[in-house]
Amino acid sequence: MAPKITKTSLILGFGLLLSTGVNVAQDNVVQETVRLEIELLSSSGHLHFRGIEVASGNLLVEIYENRRFRPAWTDLDQVDELLTAIETTAADGLDPADYHLEQVRTGYRQLLAGDVTTAIARAELDVLFTDSLIRLVYHQRFGKLNPYTLDPQWNFRRDLDGVSAAAAIQSMIDADSLLYRLQSLFPRGRFYEQLRQSLARYREIEANGGWPEFPEGPTLKPGMVDNRVPVLARRLAVTGDLDTDAVAAADTTYTEIIEAGVRRFQKRHGIDVDGVIGPTTARVLNVPVSRRVRQLEINLERARWVFDDITDNFIIVNIAGFTAYVVRDREVVWQTRVQVGSTYHQSPVFRDEMKYLVLNPTWTVPYSIATKEILPQIQSEPDYFAKRDFDVKDRNGKLVDPESIEWSELSRRNFPYTLVQRPGPNNALGRVKFMFPNEHAVYLHDTPSKSLFGRAERAFSHGCIRVEHPFEFAEILLGADGWTQDRFQEVLDSGEIKTVFLSKPMPVMLLYWTAQVDPGGDVHFYQDIYERDQRIEDGLDSEFVMDLPESGD
Repeated sequence: MAPKITKTSLILGFGLLLSTGVNVAQDNVVQETVRLEIELLSSSGHLHFRGIEVASGNLLVEIYENRRFRPAWTDLDQVDELLTAIETTAADGLDPADYHLEQVRTGYRQLLAGDVTTAIARAELDVLFTDSLIRLVYHQRFGKLNPYTLDPQWNFRRDLDGVSAAAAIQSMIDADSLLYRLQSLFPRGRFYEQLRQSLARYREIEANGGWPEFPEGPTLKPGMVDNRVPVLARRLAVTGDLDTDAVAAADTTYTEIIEAGVRRFQKRHGIDVDGVIGPTTARVLNVPVSRRVRQLEINLERARWVFDDITDNFIIVNIAGFTAYVVRDREVVWQTRVQVGSTYHQSPVFRDEMKYLVLNPTWTVPYSIATKEILPQIQSEPDYFAKRDFDVKDRNGKLVDPESIEWSELSRRNFPYTLVQRPGPNNALGRVKFMFPNEHAVYLHDTPSKSLFGRAERAFSHGCIRVEHPFEFAEILLGADGWTQDRFQEVLDSGEIKTVFLSKPMPVMLLYWTAQVDPGGDVHFYQDIYERDQRIEDGLDSEFVMDLPESGD
């Protein structure tokens, strides 16, 4: 059994090194001291110094073993770049303290001043800097939180592109510019960068005192005269929804110019765009800037979870924003309103690949919907089947005449049938469905419930995503293969159930973001309909825990 290593034995070991008659170079002494530190970490699982606990455990051990315990931080410029990277993490909604900001800053200053004179001090700083780098790399690449702990069905990739974690960190240490390599780890692309810029802007608004509170009062409509109008104009101007010239000209009349600013504000905040300041708009106007800053930080964390796992071309559905996007060459080329799962039937967050479309689809009713929702309607409406296009099948898949069934004797526990809705304009899936087979049985589809797209909040489905303009979407996906609106219509008119495969499967990501930036650069904030923000906020505020993704080796 190996002897137990303690901090005391480490110090004694260092003293033995200095007391030998051999002329040991200082760097060799530091190397041996690093070895003792790492052996202490390996044997006990803990390492404390300079007021911190080293948290990267086995990975730190592997890195130094691969280096044969040679110090990693022998270049002060390298340490300076590490410090700069730590200081700028706040711009991404991360906490610099998680990366030992004060300890790294103090150590850097001591090294500059030549005040680090002992091997123990140099070894501790070396290990400290490496632990800081590991923390930084993983948070920049994957986020502070492990999304799997929030959602066990999470299936986005979370690894290091086929290299071991130790090799990835070593490549950072060996880079000509550590800062450049670190910055390149952040999710790149417009979605992330515009969120980051919005965070900076809203923090600036917060630093300047935020925005004025819109006073309570009766509903305010365009054309009315009200003493609150100048306050409304100033409030809109702070967030860029109204030009500052309009503020200077504002009196107590609610003008068309101010109405346009209100409509822009309403659109950006996912509320009914009517220009009327009712209770909902008044409440949203008075959400404090600190809350908006926090929303941006939360959604930057969400972005770090997924933007390591995207290609140049993909489909995104923002569940909280009730919008779907088609992205090509990382630019949004098309978008549409969607309806998503209700709070009781929440749409899941996951990634898959769209493979085909079905025109004139049938709808096989899930057992839970058939027994909980449709069966009571059948039992209360004698002519239910005469009004709707349903077939009834037994357990062998054979058609059964619904008039031959004693529906009153059936229940949720006794329902030996399958309901299948025939193709047609009244089909629950509409005239087309977009398939990316998955364990959730969730997909995108048309809907006969078109009127619901006029609502600002559109959480109505059983989990699937209903698309407002499905055949525009279909043409975006299949246009290169010769599919036009006329060709789609021919198939619809024929009544034929037709499956059409995409020439190349296209990644689909169902995400849940309560803040995002639209293609025009305007930041949007959405209601947290599924109440998922708080757990991320709590996680961002929690103590640091190293939760390493799988290595690719």
